[in-house]
Amino acid sequence: MMRGGRCRWRIENETFNTLKNQGYQLEHSYGHGEKHLATNFAYLTFLAFLVDQIQELACPQFQQALNKPKKPTRKRLWRKITSFFLTLRIDSWGSLFRAISHGSKAQDIAFDSS
Repeated sequence: MMRGGRCRWRIENETFNTLKNQGYQLEHSYGHGEKHLATNFAYLTFLAFLVDQIQELACPQFQQALNKPKKPTRKRLWRKITSFFLTLRIDSWGSLFRAISHGSKAQDIAFDSS
């Protein structure tokens, strides 16, 4: 029983550490909006974390993009995704992850001219 409790405690600590320090900014105050705005933003953060966890387990392209550098972090991956969205025209998630893991020059992703 003690081992099970410690294992659960460790998993919870690692999860909240990831949500706090790996780019999800869970402790960030989303403002003091009307009614339940901050709560809804927290739910959206949890949903984004869930999608990332599913992709990390099931999508080999996401795994390759996440593990590209020697010290992989989700914060680095999100910065990279943001920079690609701002500068390139992305046709699919697969092409985005391939561009991150192999470099944008290795892919057939055209610059957005608009």
